[in-house]
Amino acid sequence: MEKLLVLTAVCKALREGLPDRAADLLRCEYPFAPDQIVARIHGLRKATRIFIRDGFTDRYTGERLVFPPVLRLISMVLPVDFPYHPNWKTDATHRAYWELSATVDHLVPVTRGGVNDDSNLVTTSMARNSAKMNWTLEQLGWTLHPPGDFGSWDGLVGWFLDYTQAHPESLMNVSIRSWYKAARAELV
Repeated sequence: MEKLLVLTAVCKALREGLPDRAADLLRCEYPFAPDQIVARIHGLRKATRIFIRDGFTDRYTGERLVFPPVLRLISMVLPVDFPYHPNWKTDATHRAYWELSATVDHLVPVTRGGVNDDSNLVTTSMARNSAKMNWTLEQLGWTLHPPGDFGSWDGLVGWFLDYTQAHPESLMNVSIRSWYKAARAELV
C-alpha cells in the first residue's frame, strides 16, 4: 500500500474511534523501522585528509568549503561579529559554521551498509550533512559532484597555518592545536 494511503487509512480509523485498527495498519503496512545508531568517529587527521582529497569541495553541491578551525580562529578574534557556541546553536553561532564548515559524511550511510573507510567518505557542509542524515543520494534525489582541486582552493588551510604560526597564543586552544597538528601531518 502506498505510504500516503496508509496514513490516510490510519487517520480514517482514528476518526472512527478505532485506534487498534490504526495501529494494525501501521504495523502491517508502514511499520516503524529505526535506523541502527552506529558511532562514526573520524579523527581530525582523517577528516583533514578527506578535505584535502576533495579539494574542500562539498561533494553534494559542488560549493567550496572552509577548514573548520579557520572559523573558530575568526570567532576567537572577532567574537561579537562572528559568534560561536560550543553546541552550534543557530541563535548564537554565525551561519558560516553550518554553511561553510567542512565535515565528513558517509556517502552510503553505515545504517544502509556503507563501509567506514576513505572510499565511502566525502566532504560536505554541516547543513548538508544534517539534511542527508541516513538517507541515500538516490532517496534524496542528490548527485555526487566531483572533487575539487586542492591546488586551486585550499579551504584556507594555508591561511590557518600562517596565522597560527604568527599568533602562537592561538595554539593554547586545544581544538585549534589539534587541528594544527592534523593539518601539518597531512600537508608534509
